[in-house]
Amino acid sequence: MEEAVTGTAPSFPAARTQVFLRCIAGSLLSAAAGLLVVLSYPPFELWPLVFIGWIPMIFAAYRVFPERWSSLASGIGIFAWLQGYLGPVFSDSGLFMVYLPLIAGAISFLTDMGLKRMANQTNNQLLVLQGVLGMALSELIRLFIPIAGTWAFIAYPLYRQTWLIQPVSIFGIIGMGVIVMLINYTLALLVMRYTDRNWSGTWWYAPDSVPVSASVAHHHRDICLWILCGWVVISLGLYGVHTLTYDQPIVRTAAIQPAASPIQAAMHDDEAAAGQLHRRLIEMSREAADAGAQFIVWPEGTFLFDPSEQDPYDLPSMARESGAYHAIGYVVITDENLMRNEATILSPEGSYLGVFGKDHPVAFAGETSLSRGSYPVYDTPLGRLGTIICYDLDYTDTTRRLARSGVQLIGVPSNDWSAIADKHYTHLVFRAAENRVAMVKADGGGFDSAVISPVGRIIEMVSDPEGREAIVSAEVPIGTGRGTLYSYIGDWVGWLSLLLTIGISLGRKRLIKRLGSDRE
Repeated sequence: MEEAVTGTAPSFPAARTQVFLRCIAGSLLSAAAGLLVVLSYPPFELWPLVFIGWIPMIFAAYRVFPERWSSLASGIGIFAWLQGYLGPVFSDSGLFMVYLPLIAGAISFLTDMGLKRMANQTNNQLLVLQGVLGMALSELIRLFIPIAGTWAFIAYPLYRQTWLIQPVSIFGIIGMGVIVMLINYTLALLVMRYTDRNWSGTWWYAPDSVPVSASVAHHHRDICLWILCGWVVISLGLYGVHTLTYDQPIVRTAAIQPAASPIQAAMHDDEAAAGQLHRRLIEMSREAADAGAQFIVWPEGTFLFDPSEQDPYDLPSMARESGAYHAIGYVVITDENLMRNEATILSPEGSYLGVFGKDHPVAFAGETSLSRGSYPVYDTPLGRLGTIICYDLDYTDTTRRLARSGVQLIGVPSNDWSAIADKHYTHLVFRAAENRVAMVKADGGGFDSAVISPVGRIIEMVSDPEGREAIVSAEVPIGTGRGTLYSYIGDWVGWLSLLLTIGISLGRKRLIKRLGSDRE
């Protein structure tokens, strides 16, 4: 009898080996998930992967890793995702930003500890909810971090799916992310239901996993289908209203993209190159105006001086001759080596309408913006015009503030670098759709400029990591000037996620007692 027991029971080293192998398998699955999600973003554009890419990571966390190490799944998956997406962006910067994926992965590892245990104690009934809340809460937190913003938000792969993203005017980009993660976690739960019935007991299957019951799987499947159907119906309805009955004025716009950055030339004391770029910008603006452009946007930091105070090019005369409004970005460096990063609008009458100070300076690169905090909107015959600057488009609050003031058309001077040429303009799609405003981005690095409609449709664009000169011109309907529900209530889905997370944490024992006794 003792021989039979000894022959069938695994020895202690064998058990440890199985745990080790499960951790290896779980790590590979989690890394694969992160890479699948990377493929859903530009430049790969395999956007459907964003709805299924996280499934291997979720499966690894709840069915492969031992409970003690289950949060390694999210740590590895998040690291692989952000390293694949953000790694190329900062690889040559020499800044601490290169460590962001590792930092985010470590935070995910720590914050997700105990999730598998909670899932087991509640019979998997909170597994989907906690996964969705985790991503929504992380995105809300990133909105308050100067080095993060909306970079790598999980909804960005859908930037070309105009038919699907319209409810962001109600729920915001975090709401779109909730839909993405709801689909991932629900599908993962259904996969676990299948494997629990067919693969349980294999060496790589963690024995400490509570099986998913049929009732839990079917309940979550039905909820996901109803929410998804509701989202699609709302989106198609909003899209139809704004494309079939939209009667706002049409404005011919132009983004002037030089072949190289004027601000970089000026800051390297290459006055000849900067002057040549300035003269070329004026020539390109005249070309655009001759082709009918009424609103022309120049890049961020076109000048290293305030053109309303110092003007070697007689810009008011240019504006009068062209008959167009010009949104012009410029930077003034004070004696204390601080920056005023600003944008102004020059009217066809040759007068400067006001000053917008960059709301979100790139703090990790040492940038400051002394005049930040004002959000002017200008009443003109074209409509109500405004500006934001570069990094402002990576946050949701700046555009919302302008929308609440009635802006209809926003000029976006920017100065990007090669590694973000295929990514940065995608953020602007969501800022436009969230607030129902038209946006025109003009890049100073020669990389990415675009004209985007109030429903987030890219009407015309240039995206070239090699950099090149371009005039991106298109007719665009301006916004209504009324803003949207999202313009006024902001990222409420993120705040709701925070409240629900706190509620689950405070009511943990009661939830475990109630849901843990509810077995099939």
